[in-house]
Amino acid sequence: MNHPSFIGGASMLDLAAIRAEFPILTRDVHDRPLVYLDNAATTQKPKVVIEAEKHYYEYLNSNIHRGVHQLSQQATDAYEASRESVRALLNAPRTEDIIFTRGTTEAINLVSQSWGRANLKPGDEILVTHMEHHSNIVPWQMICEETGAILRPIPIDDLGVLDREAYASMLSPKTKLVGVVHVSNALGTVNPVKEMIEQAHAMGALVLVDGAQALSHLAVDVQALDCDFYVFSAHKLYGPTGVGALYGRQSLLEQMPPWQGGGDMISLVRFSGSKWNHLPYKFEAGTPNIAGGVALKAAIDFVNAIGLDTIAAHEALLLDYATQRAKAFPGLRIIGEAPGKVSILSFVLEGIHPHDIGTILDMEGVAIRTGHHCAMPVMERYKIPATARASFAIYNTIEEVDALFLALERVQKMFRG
Repeated sequence: MNHPSFIGGASMLDLAAIRAEFPILTRDVHDRPLVYLDNAATTQKPKVVIEAEKHYYEYLNSNIHRGVHQLSQQATDAYEASRESVRALLNAPRTEDIIFTRGTTEAINLVSQSWGRANLKPGDEILVTHMEHHSNIVPWQMICEETGAILRPIPIDDLGVLDREAYASMLSPKTKLVGVVHVSNALGTVNPVKEMIEQAHAMGALVLVDGAQALSHLAVDVQALDCDFYVFSAHKLYGPTGVGALYGRQSLLEQMPPWQGGGDMISLVRFSGSKWNHLPYKFEAGTPNIAGGVALKAAIDFVNAIGLDTIAAHEALLLDYATQRAKAFPGLRIIGEAPGKVSILSFVLEGIHPHDIGTILDMEGVAIRTGHHCAMPVMERYKIPATARASFAIYNTIEEVDALFLALERVQKMFRG
């Protein structure tokens, strides 16, 4: 895919051309133009992604890996081409080390259940940060209950920055795995994962990085990071829902037992016993979301056509401007002010519940997220029930940031008169 019109002269981003790729951005909400600022929950989908799914169902629809007829072979080729796109995106050493899943949540559950059951014992410790999404907390709680291992949270400070000294002191020979979010969905904090991985490895621990919020904003190189597992979801990367991927270190994946049984994850089945398929198929039981997998490649191609550096620069401009507006807004408190944070502005308004903020903004056509953002420990850390969260993507504009704050002025007028 090639979109030279995305980048204009003097490296200026052609936002009009980018926005034209997203059909949903032309719709109205409550008779107002849609201002979509809920990108940390899910990004909107460009035409190429929508067309990729449509093309699969219209021209390729067939099950993969098992058919000798042309449709099956073409569908398999398209699906496996997407796996290679994921490998290239992450700079993984081998395509076989990319396991397709339903998303980040399933990928973490796969590791916790497969690796965890086989390796954890009473007294072992798993460390996760205080800013984790529930998807990187609950699966570890479940496996700790099953194995007798202990889950320990790494604290964060008032800015939403990881306490590096506490992390270093918590690492010990008991530590078997560290689960760390690359970018916090509730705060926008970018964690120093490379350094954290080095420290964990020095203690003999593995590291799983939750990249759900990172890949649409940052370049990721799993070989440079030297992580053991890296997970993400397509729907936060301009791709479809219901598909994601797990990168795992080859030596670990080969030792891990299958998590789910069924078709395609076996090489031999007899009532006396079964033998497992080779990587990556050992972990891909049953018919997957083939159309979603095919469309994921289109999403990666779309991001590559613009360039992650360009995307990051544009989003930084939006976040800087929104932060300036927020700091000047009466009664507004920003939640999470870590240096170098990306894409996310979480906040509370004095005396107004975030759900009320979100409801009134919706009537103004502005879509944000309100609640605990599946990060309840973060809310407890700041002693608040919830936040309002605006999150930015490549198609957002300065004018949409202004629309957000104009709508917030309406919120204040309604509650304060």
